[in-house]
Amino acid sequence: MMSNGVSQALERYATPFFLFDEGELQAQAARIRSWMPANVQLCYAMKANSFVLEQMSREVERIEVCSEGEARSCFALGIPDEQLVISGVHKEPSFIDEFVREHPHMCRYTVESKAHFDMLAKAAQSAGHPIRVLMRLTSGNQFGMTAAEVKELAQRCAKLPLVEFVGIQHYSGTQKTSLKRVARELRKIDNLIAELEAAGIPVSELEYGPGFPVSYYDLPEEDQAQLEGLACGLADQLGQMTFDGTVVLEIGRALVASCGTYATRVVDLKSNKTGNYAIVDGGKHQFVYYGNAMSMRQPPCQVLPSKQQGSVRAWNFCGSLCTVTDILVKQLEVQDLTVGDALVFERAGAYCMTEGISLFLSRDLPSVVMRDVHGSLRLARERIETYVYNTPGVHV
Repeated sequence: MMSNGVSQALERYATPFFLFDEGELQAQAARIRSWMPANVQLCYAMKANSFVLEQMSREVERIEVCSEGEARSCFALGIPDEQLVISGVHKEPSFIDEFVREHPHMCRYTVESKAHFDMLAKAAQSAGHPIRVLMRLTSGNQFGMTAAEVKELAQRCAKLPLVEFVGIQHYSGTQKTSLKRVARELRKIDNLIAELEAAGIPVSELEYGPGFPVSYYDLPEEDQAQLEGLACGLADQLGQMTFDGTVVLEIGRALVASCGTYATRVVDLKSNKTGNYAIVDGGKHQFVYYGNAMSMRQPPCQVLPSKQQGSVRAWNFCGSLCTVTDILVKQLEVQDLTVGDALVFERAGAYCMTEGISLFLSRDLPSVVMRDVHGSLRLARERIETYVYNTPGVHV
């Protein structure tokens, strides 16, 4: 859904920029929560969008942190340790030692391997206070451990008074649209939990990543209808589990995609025998999460200001990178397109600004604008020069 603040932001701020709508973020979190049983909590995977972290921390029970840098962002914003789940496959021993020592009330640590477990156990012993761990069950990729390894380490926790095993974490991927796949995963987890409890190892929590999809090329109402159907289907599957402890759903994309808008302005127009080309001041280095299919499919976008007069022509909108692959939209029909018009994309709240080739060609990072629940705009980040990161001897 196109944010009501886009036109206002275009009047006040130079493009390109991202606009994040806190009211829509709040509403989306409430929608997802309403589809879930009462015993289900929400965990926000902050890698999807760190700029809405402070607002999202008020809407969910937990925050998933996958790096030292993400953790330090949480500390800088004053997010309570009690909300943070320290996850991810690689951690430096110094990072683990510091965090276990300095943050005794950290909510959870996930265990990715036997070596990771040993590192955490050693840090807890050195710090002299307990930590609470979730064992990550693999889905067959580089993340997590086998069921046998999970059981082995859960049993070891019983002999380590400072390492408390609380449950299982499982995340098998994103953009999942198959409820049958979800049902298979939950049955597998349910069976493992039953085996652990039969062996005298209590399991109080399950953190599960449903991988809810965002259909970037459908209409917003169709995307929400699909999400609701999958969420309600998941709720039904959770109700069929024998496990009756706390369920925490780790969600990123589905929580924040709808709150974001990306705006970039036309800076040049040209035509040749292959078509009409509009060059914009942004590009795919800033806006990548329409899945690299933007040159093949037309995403939901619009040109502002909308015009009622003038000829309609089909335009190929290209970014400002020096590569022929920097195409944002192909053959978009626009009435009376002129330099200075803005190309605006919906559903840009997840990953678009955090995942991609931001440093390519040393283009500036775009500014970030926040729209609060009252409709007021504020600049959360100014444009940032990136040449300093690509030039030897230049200090940031």
